[in-house]
Amino acid sequence: MRIRSQSEVASLAEARALLGLNGPVAEPGLTAAFRAAVKAAHPSAPGGDADRFRKVIAAWRLIQSPDSRPLALAAPGVRAPSPPVVVIGPLDALNGGQVAVRFAGRTLNIRLPKGMRSGEHLRLRGAGGDGADVYLPVLIRGADGLKVLGDDLFMDAPVATRLLQDGGRLEINTHAGARSAWIVAGQTPLRLRLKGLGLPARGGRPQGHLFVTLQPSDDVPSAAEDLLVRFTRVWTPDRLAA
Repeated sequence: MRIRSQSEVASLAEARALLGLNGPVAEPGLTAAFRAAVKAAHPSAPGGDADRFRKVIAAWRLIQSPDSRPLALAAPGVRAPSPPVVVIGPLDALNGGQVAVRFAGRTLNIRLPKGMRSGEHLRLRGAGGDGADVYLPVLIRGADGLKVLGDDLFMDAPVATRLLQDGGRLEINTHAGARSAWIVAGQTPLRLRLKGLGLPARGGRPQGHLFVTLQPSDDVPSAAEDLLVRFTRVWTPDRLAA
């Protein structure tokens, strides 16, 4: 595997952001941050990525260089300002848009592209005190009934216990609208995969999927009851009279 050179990591600020550092740290913290970052970025890890893995190693080499190391380590009583983490929700990662970020005493509206993943960075050109680029790490936090792991989305859906026992057609309300699935009687494990409903493809990352965990519930209408409800919703008394 080719390891990227230090020149491929633009700045010390980017290197620290890649390792998840909040400014200078003591030697043990620096090593621990690198180990955690390289483990999370490894291609074999959930949500890992070969390109990010190479960048983490390049960042570590840059921080370890003689010119950068004094700036990376903490000095007594000194704490350098660190770029804020941009926290977004799964729907923000799906659809992109604008995100407000408080940085250097200002509130900035930053364009968020579709398909951002946790661990990626938003680049602010020339926003550093010395005119250098600033890289803001992105974290996707679960919201709106959705969670994100790597490229994929995860959600729970209540299902009538009788339907899980007998099998039949199930309609699931997802972020992309209603989707139908067929339940096999006594199906285990209680998880379905809806292809192509995860995070959109971006760069070298593939289109993700939506995984739905079925939660047995006695409060959910059975398939027959649900069909009756939908029938009466369409065929109102006015329509029947006509």
